[in-house]
Amino acid sequence: MAKKGNYYCGDSYFYKETEEAFVCALADGLGSGESARESSKAVMEVIEANPSLTIENLIKKCNEVLVGKRGVVLGILRIDFQNETYSYSSIGNIGVITITPDGERKRSIPLAGYLAGYRRELRVTRGKVSKGMKFLLFSDGVHDRRLSKHSTEAKSVEMITENYKLLYGQTRDDDTTLIAMEYV
Repeated sequence: MAKKGNYYCGDSYFYKETEEAFVCALADGLGSGESARESSKAVMEVIEANPSLTIENLIKKCNEVLVGKRGVVLGILRIDFQNETYSYSSIGNIGVITITPDGERKRSIPLAGYLAGYRRELRVTRGKVSKGMKFLLFSDGVHDRRLSKHSTEAKSVEMITENYKLLYGQTRDDDTTLIAMEYV
């Protein structure tokens, strides 16, 4: 959802499932309005065209397309079905929370900064995925304190997003995107 007073939302996302893997990405263009949307859409087009690449290579290609543009913060999740592993990276204020089937929550600390066409260090978190594991990706319009243990204990990922929308969807001071996924 676009923040109040703006027609364009600077948040863009993409997801795709293939036989080998699942990839999901969320980008928030710097600033707001049409220029922010242009940057976030450019990054999503790169990911859409290259879903089989590793997270490191996807981020490198995304960074290249941002030369001369405003820049983005970015989070990418990739689940490898063959190896039953996940990997994710978050740059800037894109949040990632993992929730194991027994309710253990881990909130990643994103790498500071943003992508804007210059070389930068990356940090990729990796782990084993298990049936029932949930993943939440969210832009800075979602206040992570509102994603409390209580609000994310819902049986389905649909309920997590619906509950958040009902409780906080009317008061937006920034573009807001919350993506909830479950490995089944």
